[in-house]
Amino acid sequence: QVQLVQSGGGLVQPEGSLRLSCTASGSIFSIRTMGWYRQAPGKQRELVADINSGGSTNYIDSVKGRFTISRDGAKNTVYLQMNSLQFEDTAVYYCNALLEILSGGLFSSRNYWGQGTQVTVSS
Repeated sequence: QVQLVQSGGGLVQPEGSLRLSCTASGSIFSIRTMGWYRQAPGKQRELVADINSGGSTNYIDSVKGRFTISRDGAKNTVYLQMNSLQFEDTAVYYCNALLEILSGGLFSSRNYWGQGTQVTVSS
């Protein structure tokens, strides 16, 4: 069974930093893309950043220059380093991964989500 387990998050003051981690485990053949989404109260879930198997990254404009996404392929882990956090970064952050798995003798690509972790920026 494939699962994504997140860690990190919490309460931080404005301009503070936090790091999120997400590890994929299970019968994974390969990882195509891993990323982070967030959902603030009353808002839709939005993509924050993602990174593909080639290492190319993509960021939402509001976090460019402040957040950095990285991955450790050997550990099937993706990180989100968040610096200069602002009030508007407060949200539940979700790890997402597009994985190629082997099931029933066949390969297929499936999308998985982590359990979510709260990030609160408050003075």
